[in-house]
Amino acid sequence: MSDSIPQDLKYTKDHEWARQQGNLVVVGVTAHAQEALGDVVYVELPKVGFTMTAGKQFGVIESTKAVSELFAPISGKVVRVNDALTDKPDTVNEDPYGAGWIVELEPSDSKQLAGLLDATAYADLLKNA
Repeated sequence: MSDSIPQDLKYTKDHEWARQQGNLVVVGVTAHAQEALGDVVYVELPKVGFTMTAGKQFGVIESTKAVSELFAPISGKVVRVNDALTDKPDTVNEDPYGAGWIVELEPSDSKQLAGLLDATAYADLLKNA
């Protein structure tokens, strides 16, 4: 049961997504990632002010099946985290592209977004996986 891939997002090969909102970028995990993980039971969030580096780990997501590292799609400073996930981590399963977002960051170089996969390229990645 794969949700359609939102066209307005950018994606990584590690199954994170990024959505530009004004000067900020919201980051989460894709429907594919949460389906592969199964029931999410814990999300380790970075602290506000943490500097994320593109391609480097910024947190952990744990499910009943596995523990997976979260990788930053772009570099930037965390300005907000989704504290709701502390009490209700399964929001990632219920709404991966909405209420299940993980962090909001101020990009250090918003041009990095252009280097991520668009929806078509991400769909191709999934088909060839």
